[in-house]
Amino acid sequence: MPNFELPRSQNNTTTQNGKFCVQFWGVRGLIPTPGSNTIRYGGNTVCVAVQVAGQQIIFDGGTGLRILGKTWQQLKPPLEAHIFFTNSQSNRIQGFPFFAPAFVAENRFHIYGCAASNSASIKQSLCDQMLQPYFPYPLQVMESDLHFHYLIPGKVIELETVKVVTALINQAQRSVGYRVSWQGQNIAYVTDLDPSTAEVDGNVLHMIQGADVMIANATYTPPTAHSHESANLVWQTAVNLACSAGVKQLVISHHHPDDDDDFLDQVQTQVNSAFPRALLAREGLVLVLSE
Repeated sequence: MPNFELPRSQNNTTTQNGKFCVQFWGVRGLIPTPGSNTIRYGGNTVCVAVQVAGQQIIFDGGTGLRILGKTWQQLKPPLEAHIFFTNSQSNRIQGFPFFAPAFVAENRFHIYGCAASNSASIKQSLCDQMLQPYFPYPLQVMESDLHFHYLIPGKVIELETVKVVTALINQAQRSVGYRVSWQGQNIAYVTDLDPSTAEVDGNVLHMIQGADVMIANATYTPPTAHSHESANLVWQTAVNLACSAGVKQLVISHHHPDDDDDFLDQVQTQVNSAFPRALLAREGLVLVLSE
């Protein structure tokens, strides 16, 4: 089972000593939720950074990406990273315009995403949110070397010794899941599970089979229909999948904006009763697979 450390200072650099580690910079779904009742788990929308074999991999660009970028400003350029988006919804891309390293000419970023439900590419989606009247500056003001990759689910990306497997895990949302593999260790990032289909979805099961770490969502309900009662029920999908696929460590992320720290503490207890090797993601949480 991976070692883990609870939240560190947000001023930490992401270059941990471990050869394969993951750090959570944003764990909230739908919309940022700053406030006194979200301090322990965090209020930034989703962003997860993986360091493996010298590669820097980022999953999703919610507002947590801004915090990650601030720590990278302490590092000397050139910086290079691979940013994988699960989909083009606002909570996955809204931090990208505030990712400071993208404005540094010496840096290079490879950006991956599949076509959205309206057929827009990830490049178009990122560009559109930075157009007037939504944002004062266009994407072209980013001086870093940006390489956009049109992703077809099912494609395998090889980053030297690191393999990133992709699969479509939610047809309605056009959401992609990822599996990062290196030297027999694996992280599965499947954060748009639909409780009505996930447990019989061959793509999902293939992505998570035997994973050392599975990062998944707990809720998949419209924001207007959300209630704490429903949130208590739908994490069971992730637990069932983790049990059936032999997952070693389950991390539940993408917390609903209405779920405050005290409520999430209760969910943590309930999830552990069903799957002892489960954690609720918190901003700053670090998991080390290999040192």
